[in-house]
Amino acid sequence: MAGLKNEIQRRRTFAIISHPDAGKTTLTEKFLLYGGAINTAGSVKGKATSRHAVSDWMEIEKQRGISVTSSVLQFSYQGYCINLLDTPGHQDFSEDTYRTLMAADSAVMVIDASKGVEAQTKKLFKVCLLRDIPVFTFINKMDLDANDPFDLMDEIERELGIRTCPVNWPVGSGKQFQGVYDRNTKMITTFRAVSTGGQKEAETSVIKAEESRGRIGDAFYEQLMEDIELLDGACEEFDMEKVSRGKLSPVFFGSALTNFGVETFLDHFLQMTTPPLPRISDEGLIDPFSEDFSAFVFKIQANMNKNHRDRIAFIRICSGKFDAGMEVYHVQGERKLKLSQPQQLMAQDRRIVEEAYAGDIIGVFDPGMFSIGDTFCAANRKFAFEGIPTFAPEHFARIRQVDTMKRKQFVKGVNQIAQEGAIQIFQEINSGMEEIIVGVVGVLQFDVLKFRLEHEYGCEIRMENLPYEHIRWVKDRTMDITKLKGVSDVKKVRDLKGNPLLLFSNIWSVQMVLDRNEGLELLEFDRS
Repeated sequence: MAGLKNEIQRRRTFAIISHPDAGKTTLTEKFLLYGGAINTAGSVKGKATSRHAVSDWMEIEKQRGISVTSSVLQFSYQGYCINLLDTPGHQDFSEDTYRTLMAADSAVMVIDASKGVEAQTKKLFKVCLLRDIPVFTFINKMDLDANDPFDLMDEIERELGIRTCPVNWPVGSGKQFQGVYDRNTKMITTFRAVSTGGQKEAETSVIKAEESRGRIGDAFYEQLMEDIELLDGACEEFDMEKVSRGKLSPVFFGSALTNFGVETFLDHFLQMTTPPLPRISDEGLIDPFSEDFSAFVFKIQANMNKNHRDRIAFIRICSGKFDAGMEVYHVQGERKLKLSQPQQLMAQDRRIVEEAYAGDIIGVFDPGMFSIGDTFCAANRKFAFEGIPTFAPEHFARIRQVDTMKRKQFVKGVNQIAQEGAIQIFQEINSGMEEIIVGVVGVLQFDVLKFRLEHEYGCEIRMENLPYEHIRWVKDRTMDITKLKGVSDVKKVRDLKGNPLLLFSNIWSVQMVLDRNEGLELLEFDRS
């Protein structure tokens, strides 16, 4: 039991969130460098000649220089076993990010020092707020033109509604960036940009604040002393209890690209974060240190490796220990089974694991029977973790295969990508799978769908955008929706479970259809 507790105690599982281009993937790469997981950080620019980030493993990610799917990255650092979840920053893939945050115990929020709190940061932070998970802030790109740090603090508190506590403080910014002052040790780590092997790096040295005048200059020294006095008098005091409840965010300054402040941040972060947290189930809270194994599926991904052509279910272990070959109970499938080919992941690279502990993220082979939100528990237990809600799609398109001889690949590809949660598919009433309607949260998902069908399944498609923006499930599943009144401009469809749905081009049509059909009840989410 002592060995189990020690292994779980050293686990840290966190997600990185940000608005696109704030430097999230670059920061991820530097974490991996410190953990010895990679030797050289990749460039995340969308150029065919440049290296791509290890966490951006999809072909479309390499080509466009964006993250479109969450990556799981596990590495060790200073005795900790770290499970890092790199999420898409683009708003069109916020559903994938939401599911990933369900598997994390804390979050690192990356903010661009020159742009402050951006739109997608607000959305993602709200998800963290719903779960009250600790949020740590890394204000990036201090070596470029940046907003006043006090203004950045105010903006975070005003826009996100969370108090802040700077752990360190910048001295200057942009070309005048001198370094950061550590409020606890009262030391300054100085900064000077150098170029090595075509990459920017920071040349640093650590000196006492009172001895720094000669190094940073009189003006910066005087400004720093004023800032420190103001911080000590007006800034929120550090309170670990508030941090753990998601009410206070420790703030760090640095530059991920030049590797300045990243190691300091990682050291502080690992000391401040907690081991795996209890999870809510229909039997109450499940203690991560329990000897009984439990886990849930938060992501499914097909074709991570073209040579494998397989489907991987990503599971977050919530309690106990996983042993390869052990028998578990699949709650939703109501059957006992063995989770085959358990793998530890580094983006698309994988290695078979014999054991894993609460807090770990592992991949297991999915024979096509698992769904997002499914629970696995010890064979002698039968409880289910809280489900993962599905976002209602806001954009719709009709798709059909170009080559009718490739119907099998078309149906397989569309169904597998839908099971991953990236898209939702619907069939028009009394039509087959030759022509289907796809719903997505963000329009960029259409591009990903088209790209993946062509490159992973060898199936070219034609896509016709549809003028619908709102979707409603019909509460009474037995209702014949072809007999509804006033639905001439409403699309009548069924989802994969056979549930009847209506697609509306505007919100006013929803109420009009309700008014014209007595007894009709419509739902915004699938409750089946």
